[in-house]
Amino acid sequence: MNLQTASLREPRTHWADVCALEDILPGTGVAALVDGEQIALVKTRDGAIHAISNFDPFSKAFVIARGIVGDRAGVPKIASPIYKQNFNLVTGECFDDPSVRLHVYPVRAAAGRIQVLRSIERWKT
Repeated sequence: MNLQTASLREPRTHWADVCALEDILPGTGVAALVDGEQIALVKTRDGAIHAISNFDPFSKAFVIARGIVGDRAGVPKIASPIYKQNFNLVTGECFDDPSVRLHVYPVRAAAGRIQVLRSIERWKT
């Protein structure tokens, strides 16, 4: 294989600015379209921010952000508004069916804004 003509895949990341920290009330979630992907941004009652897939694999709908935010034995969670499955906001694991897991995204607050870490795939020739 000639390295000059081969395509090389180089993963990269960037922090995508999503919204103001104050746009999300404690104990609620909002849906955001980030780089073409629906993500649920959730603020727990103590003010911690989590980013998790907005797609509910049980109802096949993008509704996780509308779920009920709480905790289970101190672990932050969100319950799907459709069939009420509970998801761990830290790991994405479904408490009710551990074989199901939602994707979680690194998230941070910077200068009063919420940012989600996204990967970029670049191809070089």
